[in-house]
Amino acid sequence: PGRSRIVRAAGRVLPVTSEYQGARFFTRLGGRLFATPLLLVLLFLESTDVVFAIDSVPAVFGVTREPFVVYSSNIFAVLGLRSLFFLLAGALDRFRLLKYGLSAVLVFVGLKMVWLDHLAGGRFPIGVSLIVIAAMLGIPLLASLPHARRAVSPESDI
Repeated sequence: PGRSRIVRAAGRVLPVTSEYQGARFFTRLGGRLFATPLLLVLLFLESTDVVFAIDSVPAVFGVTREPFVVYSSNIFAVLGLRSLFFLLAGALDRFRLLKYGLSAVLVFVGLKMVWLDHLAGGRFPIGVSLIVIAAMLGIPLLASLPHARRAVSPESDI
């Protein structure tokens, strides 16, 4: 971790303690303010949120060219990406076919950006895109429900 640019940049701004101080981001030692390793963890996690938000820009352009939608969707991506990741990680364990639906959505968005927009005269209908994406997520979820119920039922332990 000490070789990370984020950790080195934070170390230039504030001295960092070598040990955690409970759930505190800052602590005072000898009258001086020190950052704790927990602050570095937070900085690192937030920087990955920003990287993933920037990475999602081409996907957003696959849906719309409206600057406000692109900007606001990336802001929401930064704010909620981690919670969405944990939701999907838990859902992937419970709904075993969801990963195929998510893969199909990625393929559809890629095809839409490269091919479908061109075929539709420069703008594939957003309503159709949303219906296709909802179906690509809904069908695997519904198909996984019998398996998900069986996996959580108390009889499965017998």
